[in-house]
Amino acid sequence: MKRFVLLAALVLGLSQQVSAIPPEWTNAFPPFRIAGNLYYVGSEDLAAYLIVTPQGNILINGNLASSPPQIRKSIEQLGFKFRDTKILLISHGHYDHAGGSAAIKRLTGAKYEVMDGDVPVVESGGRNDFQFAHDKTMWFPPAHVDRVLHDGDTVRLGGTVLTAHKTAGHTKGTTTWTMDVQDAGKRLHVVIVGSPNVLDSYKLVRNPTYPRIASDFQHQFTVLKALPCDIFLSAHGGNFDLKSFYRRVQNHDANPYPSQHDYQSFVADREAAFQANLKRQQASRK
Repeated sequence: MKRFVLLAALVLGLSQQVSAIPPEWTNAFPPFRIAGNLYYVGSEDLAAYLIVTPQGNILINGNLASSPPQIRKSIEQLGFKFRDTKILLISHGHYDHAGGSAAIKRLTGAKYEVMDGDVPVVESGGRNDFQFAHDKTMWFPPAHVDRVLHDGDTVRLGGTVLTAHKTAGHTKGTTTWTMDVQDAGKRLHVVIVGSPNVLDSYKLVRNPTYPRIASDFQHQFTVLKALPCDIFLSAHGGNFDLKSFYRRVQNHDANPYPSQHDYQSFVADREAAFQANLKRQQASRK
């Protein structure tokens, strides 16, 4: 009887989650080559990235629990094999980026590598998240982490090197990924931002479940502003105007990439939003 109660609760939670999912999170988007060995394989807004190497491939983000078939189809449309995914990474441990991880691990045997602050969250499926532990609509299938990452760690495969920058705040282990790609004889610095967003429900002052949240956000912006960036990407396509980027790629523009200027403008906007939210909360505590 207990099993059926738990199953009913899970189904209810999933149905509530599905009803709240924006359509752009599940709408298909044409997969395409970004630059070098880096490809876009996500949806219209939930970004997923494939890095192709001679020793197998790296996938960043499993997205929603329902996303693996879409990601697989995109990978195969590009002419690659889903089962060649050797390493799975995420931007952060929320259901819209880590929800598909368990299925991808099961289907590909990929090694799951996650930043230290998000390991407990992804292994519990969001059930001990500092903000959403008691919100079943934010839960997702738990997945075992094979390697715990720390700030500055590198992920290496087939000659490709990614660096994990711990840019916590949005979650305790939000990760911004950087890598270099070679394209048309040039070396380009790629930045894939985890998330600098402060949700409306976040308590930035005297947060008992995340006392360091404000200082972590401040550290994140310091890190982001210091990163060199030739190609700006993010966990959400809307952050870097994916649709416009794709059109420029299709039009064979000489320099189609979301640029350093776009990147710095985005970071400045998110930092201003954080500072305004922090000041408002600090003032309300006086």
